Amino acid sequence: MEIKILGTGCASCKNLEKATREMVDQLGLTATVEKEEDIMNIMSYGVMRTPGLVINGKVALSGRVPSQSELKELLEKHQ
Repeated sequence: MEIKILGTGCASCKNLEKATREMVDQLGLTATVEKEEDIMNIMSYGVMRTPGLVINGKVALSGRVPSQSELKELLEKHQ
């Protein structure tokens, strides 16, 4: 599973990255988690509001930090 956190470095982006890494560990998923900070690359996903969560090349969420239960559901759905 490939996961990208889209964001330029704001607090919400950092919170999403931290929460995602923790949830991947908690669920025991085999995944790579990368942070994408280049605005042009972020826009190429069609994301206009950060943070964004991309799982396996598809935008799963943008514009907010999900609750832990929602993040868990998103990761399990896309594994």
